[in-house]
Amino acid sequence: MIALPETHAGKVQRPALRSLLWLVIFALLLFVPAGTLRWPSAWVFLVTTGVASLVGMVWLARHDPALFKERLRSPFQHDQKLWDKVLMGALLPLWLGWYVLMGLDKRFAWSSVPVAVQVLGGVLIGLCLYLCWLVFRENSFAAPVVKLQKDRGHKVVTSGPYAYVRHPMYTGVILFLLGTPLLLGSWWGLCVSAFLILMLGFRAVMEERMLTAELDGYADYAAGVRYRLVPLLW
Repeated sequence: MIALPETHAGKVQRPALRSLLWLVIFALLLFVPAGTLRWPSAWVFLVTTGVASLVGMVWLARHDPALFKERLRSPFQHDQKLWDKVLMGALLPLWLGWYVLMGLDKRFAWSSVPVAVQVLGGVLIGLCLYLCWLVFRENSFAAPVVKLQKDRGHKVVTSGPYAYVRHPMYTGVILFLLGTPLLLGSWWGLCVSAFLILMLGFRAVMEERMLTAELDGYADYAAGVRYRLVPLLW
């Protein structure tokens, strides 16, 4: 059990309960369509992401309370760019439906994914979690929505993973989108992942336009770091 000072425990308790609720929702989205609880890779997925979420919240509450607070905010905010609200409104139901599809794939055995490939999926998820931690360690402005955080002194971050790609958080999400259907054994889920990655790429381009126009120094940073999401590719 993780021991927390009283102040941090107070900060983490309610978000932890909310994360637990989301974990239950994801479990339902997977197991109900699958029609069974006998799905070891789904349990590995849920336990891994659940533990990582809790540990991440504890770490963030201790090391960057401002970012911790920011990450708990709604995916729809008043100062968020309008196009991002529209994109998130389309992305969220697709994201939830993605889990349902992989559950149905399990029920009807549409896919046959080798165990070695499923293990690879788990490795990709682990890499995603590590990369996201690196992002949170370096960038206190890693908000869940696209906006300029003038009230927090928003500035360009060039250290850590940002020295290699301009959107390392999105790189981590790509690893998650590839790793999850592989771990869960769903080629159909991987097909939907391709569409989700395209949407993520669109968001990265639109976010860069905003940052170039509104954040001092971002244009120079983008000129120095060539790749948006994947080194040597894009």
